[in-house]
Amino acid sequence: MGDDPKIGREELAAAERLAAVDFSDEERKLALGGLRFQLAMYERRRAVELPNGLGPATGFDPRLPGQEFETTSLPLVRSKLEPGPRPSDAADVAHAPVTRLSRWIECGALTSRELTAIYLERLRELGPGLRCVVSLTEERALDAAARADREIGDGRRRGPLHGIPWGAKDLLDTSGIATTYGAAPYRHRVPQTDAEVVRRLDAAGAVLVAKLSLGELAQGDVWFGGRTRNPWHPEKGSGGSSAGPAAATTAGLVGFAIGSETLGSIANPSAICGAVGLRPTFGRVARSGAMALCWSLDKLGPICRSVEDAALVLDAISGTHTGDPDGIDLPFNFDATASVDGLRVGFMPRHFADTGPAQRAALDALAACGLELVEVEIPDLPYETLLTLLQVEAAAAFEELTLSNRDDELVQQDESSWPNVLRTARYVPAVEFVQLQRVRRRVMQAMRALFDSVDVVAAPDWGHVFSLATNASGHPSLTLRAGFDSDGLPLALTLHGRLFDEGRLCSVGMALEERLGVQARRPQ
Repeated sequence: MGDDPKIGREELAAAERLAAVDFSDEERKLALGGLRFQLAMYERRRAVELPNGLGPATGFDPRLPGQEFETTSLPLVRSKLEPGPRPSDAADVAHAPVTRLSRWIECGALTSRELTAIYLERLRELGPGLRCVVSLTEERALDAAARADREIGDGRRRGPLHGIPWGAKDLLDTSGIATTYGAAPYRHRVPQTDAEVVRRLDAAGAVLVAKLSLGELAQGDVWFGGRTRNPWHPEKGSGGSSAGPAAATTAGLVGFAIGSETLGSIANPSAICGAVGLRPTFGRVARSGAMALCWSLDKLGPICRSVEDAALVLDAISGTHTGDPDGIDLPFNFDATASVDGLRVGFMPRHFADTGPAQRAALDALAACGLELVEVEIPDLPYETLLTLLQVEAAAAFEELTLSNRDDELVQQDESSWPNVLRTARYVPAVEFVQLQRVRRRVMQAMRALFDSVDVVAAPDWGHVFSLATNASGHPSLTLRAGFDSDGLPLALTLHGRLFDEGRLCSVGMALEERLGVQARRPQ
């Protein structure tokens, strides 16, 4: 490659058109020697193995100079709501939120082994139809459930997730159990260690029962096993890329799930399936042992059946790890009894102009909760151009897949699918990539100014432009059910919060969830 004598001025002229620049013939002649040297350097660099989890030396930090954050860690405060008696029907137990399941286990009305058996049976019965299960982790689950019951019986409570079965998006490494990324080229990949999030949930006493589907390489809801289905209307897709976690949680196949988001992959399927999806602040949750798609955007977070559930799970998985150099060690403080009176909620009227009555009613419900609604706008910036950042980093993360032509094994092969996107990203000039990072800095400054004026921003569905802007700036979001459309499909509202302020975000979400009263409805 580096010694190719066929690279001449005509080839440079063609390359210039791809980069949207125009140099003279003399300038091209001067550039040839340096470019041939660069090609030789590409060849030398490609001889070095770069595993997917090895990020670039240039990390991302969502904090801007001068910002201050809470550094005092406070005890977690759960709601005081009584769980009521345990239902006799297994389906009613399966659909209960973690807040109730945990209390039943604590008081002895339910054992982890009983609950694990319920979920394993539902995963076997309903998982194939929803195409949301990549693999059951039955042996590991039964061992963990038995251990949880022994510990709880001995009075050694680890916390609210002790004994609760959960499902992992199949991009989280699990020792001795296949982690496939939803993609055929990796379907036989078996890691030897657990992802840090898996280790933290093990430490919390949670019980891993299944690896759940994701759109291949974390895009959409199509994987090598088919399209993950929406529990409300199984002929429809679940959204993605955390397709299996959202579908399985809503269908009562797991107590909760862990998903990931790079650009909407928690919020989108949560909105479509009617789940609660919490995307944490960038750097809040360690990504060690999770598939890297875009190192400067990837985040891991809970998908649950209630807002408080999401807070309990985030509390268990928060924290830094040496395997994730972008981690930020700041406390997650959550008080389920905290008041939201007087908090300011921003919204953009034009985003709600064409929505259904359920989402507009959700805005009114926020006001009825004692929150102040404030009309806001954001600067007119080219937010959509930030997609290129994701595409270029993804092309780097999966370079071997492209160069080996193993991308031909992926299910989807159209213009917008990964094989083509990863190839076309290689034509993006490095200068353009750097300039996009500067645009990103402008977006970060705009989001800081916005959240200096309000505590939370509400948007319909899974976020509109805020999904692009706040993913780029690293801000957290909470997606929850707002109601249903005329076809019985769930509609959603997404709340966006300040950096590292997920506790307040969850407090607002809990108040809205209680006011709307639609979260308990379940698919039949």
